Amino acid sequence: MAAPTIKLNNGKEMPSVGLGLWKLDNDIAADTIYEAIKQGYRLFDGACDYGNEVECGQGVARAIKDGLVTREELFITSKLWNSFHDPERVVPICKKQLQDWGLDYFDLYLIHFPISLVYVDPSVRYPPGWEDADGNHTLGKASVESTYHAMEQVYEQGLAKSIGISNYNAALIIDLLAYAKIKPQVLQIEHHPYLVQQPLVDLCQKNGIAITAYSSFGPQSFLELMDKAGKVPLLFEHPLIKGLAAKYGKNEGQVLLRWATQRGLAVIPKSKNAGRLRSNIDLNFDMTPEELAQVSSLDQGLRFNAPPNYGIDIPIFA
Repeated sequence: MAAPTIKLNNGKEMPSVGLGLWKLDNDIAADTIYEAIKQGYRLFDGACDYGNEVECGQGVARAIKDGLVTREELFITSKLWNSFHDPERVVPICKKQLQDWGLDYFDLYLIHFPISLVYVDPSVRYPPGWEDADGNHTLGKASVESTYHAMEQVYEQGLAKSIGISNYNAALIIDLLAYAKIKPQVLQIEHHPYLVQQPLVDLCQKNGIAITAYSSFGPQSFLELMDKAGKVPLLFEHPLIKGLAAKYGKNEGQVLLRWATQRGLAVIPKSKNAGRLRSNIDLNFDMTPEELAQVSSLDQGLRFNAPPNYGIDIPIFA
């Protein structure tokens, strides 16, 4: 079973359902990728900061070697970490990440966050995380415009077939559209019924920028933040979501994912469970427009994936 695709503004096709690799433990990453490919997954969403790119690449290589899939059938995403925003660092770190994956190109390469941190040499610590070599959270000097122009070099050199951005707000996107030589193909954002961000979605769709939603299950993805997540019901336990699941003979996760994909977004849920892998990609049902609107009405502007929630005093979403 393979997911439908979304056509990007450069003509490339991106699967509408993929596997997110955040929090995927290194010791199971290769096997999880391999199993997901057997289940029909073709989109894999990784990042330097996840610290598992070598192992994920091993899973891809094994699947290709065993004839389960060709490289051309896969859509591999990775991301530029904050510590490498200086324009002269962008192409070299992309090449390192490709080497870690064992790939010649990424299908999509994103700016992970619109924030520059000081450079940390990979020989000192990799992935560097939010801290500098001295353990401080030190902002860098690269502007988002200079970093994006370096991303355009990644695209022009064929290191990535598509480029994009992640965790950008509407103002940054409007500004980017004024200076970009190559329009971003994708914006990746936290998106779930408690954080719909509909005006941002509308802006991107109007300008031909596809959206990938992460953390589609809302607080379920952030149980370590229970003081914040505990303010609202878990979406898997919400009466509206449970009622829709019962109506359509699906599980709650499928309802949340279909709410996004039916509205034109791609999703990248994470799972290491074979049964959940199968169900997350099995979204062959449609809810009514009224039901989609009901789910959207749960919006509370509640963001979980923000640096201050992890004790990092860099309020990029303030």
